[in-house]
Amino acid sequence: MTAPQTYLRPLAWLLPVIATGCRSGAHATTESVELTVFAASSLTEVLGAIETDFERAHPQVDVQTVFAGSQVLRLQIQHGAAADVLLPADPSYVEDLSRRGLVTTSRTVAHNELVLAVSPRSAPDLRRFGDLERAERIVLGSRDVPVGAYAETILSAAAARYGAAFVNRVRQRVVSREHNTRLVRAKVEMGEADAAIIYRTDVLASDRLKLVPIPPELNLATSYPVAVLSDAPHPDDAATFAAFLETPAAAITWQRYGFTPEVP
Repeated sequence: MTAPQTYLRPLAWLLPVIATGCRSGAHATTESVELTVFAASSLTEVLGAIETDFERAHPQVDVQTVFAGSQVLRLQIQHGAAADVLLPADPSYVEDLSRRGLVTTSRTVAHNELVLAVSPRSAPDLRRFGDLERAERIVLGSRDVPVGAYAETILSAAAARYGAAFVNRVRQRVVSREHNTRLVRAKVEMGEADAAIIYRTDVLASDRLKLVPIPPELNLATSYPVAVLSDAPHPDDAATFAAFLETPAAAITWQRYGFTPEVP
């Protein structure tokens, strides 16, 4: 059963983060462990499924997964938020925390890529990436979050293929920049934007969006590292959870949700 929505208390000025967790009767004992996993918003569905499988195999552990933009999670950890595991959408966040002595171990567990998320209702003629300049309203991630930084890299590369004028027209049509990929997706789903650059898995998880691929020479292969935090309240269980993400069972789940699992 999913636990009630909760919010991290430190740094209240930051965006709220959504926490979910599964509980069963086996967790009612005093010997149960509550493992806190901080994860990028783009991992919401796949980690929900992996969490269920992990708890079935480790009934003494109750996983509480907190989803938010990777930059919010990093700041929470820097300011002392209690967490065991971090799964951001950009390895640079783990590298930064490692330099600060806040990470013990890390490794890549999955990959993703960027695509156009298109509203079939408001932009039915947007069929190729080169059509993006015809969209009237575009939404991107903020430049300081992974999905936004990746979008900026793609647009910069697009100038060589489509010309600087194309990129300028696209930028002029950006109506908002959001703090995580789910907020970007929601803008298109609700009809507040015609198109967005987000992760392929976000579009696959929605029945209200059309996926338009980005040319391979412009696209990016993004990586998701898992890190066990130095101040993890439950380091052994954190390491067990991190290792579980690389098991054959987890690989099947990664693939089912559109990710490419890292081969150990």
